[in-house]
Amino acid sequence: MPKPNKYFLILLATVTAYMLFEYYRPKPIDWRSTYQNDDKVPFGTQALFELLPDALPQSTVKMTRLPIYNFLGETKLPSLSNYLFINEDFKADSIEQGQLLAYVNRGNTVFISAYNLPDSLCAKLGFKADVKPNNKADTTLRQNFVNPKLHTAKGYNFFHDDGRNFLMIKKPQNITILGRNARKEPIFIRVQYGKGQFFIQNLPLAFTNYYVLSTKTSDYAFKALSYLPVRPTYWDEYQKQGRFDEDQQSIFRYVRSQPALNWAYYLVVFGLIFYAIFAGKRTQRIIPIIESPKNTSLDFVKTVGRMYFQQSDHDNLARKKIQYFLADLRERYGLNTTVLDKEFTETLARKSGASIDETAELVRLLRDAQRSISLSEFDLLTLNRAMEKLKQTI
Repeated sequence: MPKPNKYFLILLATVTAYMLFEYYRPKPIDWRSTYQNDDKVPFGTQALFELLPDALPQSTVKMTRLPIYNFLGETKLPSLSNYLFINEDFKADSIEQGQLLAYVNRGNTVFISAYNLPDSLCAKLGFKADVKPNNKADTTLRQNFVNPKLHTAKGYNFFHDDGRNFLMIKKPQNITILGRNARKEPIFIRVQYGKGQFFIQNLPLAFTNYYVLSTKTSDYAFKALSYLPVRPTYWDEYQKQGRFDEDQQSIFRYVRSQPALNWAYYLVVFGLIFYAIFAGKRTQRIIPIIESPKNTSLDFVKTVGRMYFQQSDHDNLARKKIQYFLADLRERYGLNTTVLDKEFTETLARKSGASIDETAELVRLLRDAQRSISLSEFDLLTLNRAMEKLKQTI
């Protein structure tokens, strides 16, 4: 029994040790802003998504993993509904923006909480999502609601936010300011559009696990969402997680999504490359001379043809012979075989050297066969004789 290659054993031991180290070492807190509804990290939104049905008891909350275009264009929706987005960046091209505007114009509601929004959408709705320079950053800046029933004496401080984002109102006639920061800048507005309304809020951190579960800020998200009408609500996850959920992901996609497995994958790949470079030269055998493969295509075609004929599958065999015959004419003479008309007949007769009568008869048979629902053995034999006769002329 041959001994295992030492390089392979070293590689296997290295990968195994690294995976065990990554698995058992203490996991640092992940402070990435994912806003994903199945993410338990501080800046995920799992807490809000799970508590939202209780906050909106008369409304159903469903997640969607479809793009805006597909969701609004292909999904059967109730007559009136809410469409909710909580993202770092809200992305929608001109077509999707048009669909959103039409959706709201019919009386529906769209709620968007994001730092960055498309300028074209903002211009249509009469505001601008602006950002102050870095020297104006203020993590102690407090936010509050304008409505006295929702207003709190101390306000809300989301100290992981730098306080630079705000909304600049361009067309105040259709806009109601619902929330401001301590600098009196709008950060939460309602835009009346047609029969419906847009709610725009540009502090999405307020809806994350960290602040929804904090006693000082836990009610902010639910107060903001209390403006939504009592209707079925659709929570968008496509812009954060794409179309596929965990059950639909491939094994490779899962491996790439896990840091430890991802690094192990790279170690295996580079280890195999190094193994091929350094160990392959020493163990490589003499490369044997391999004869060039024989062209067995013709034998294969004959075998398949006999099989179809013996099985009395005359229709299938006839149509395949027509298909390959026309392909041969296209390759040999550069003919367009889409329309088998008089011009095609004359061109084929001229280029092949066959008589116009024989060519016309063949074209007629081909045309009739293409129109027929089913071809018999007689039709197959007639077609075959006509095609072989033209090939002999060529």
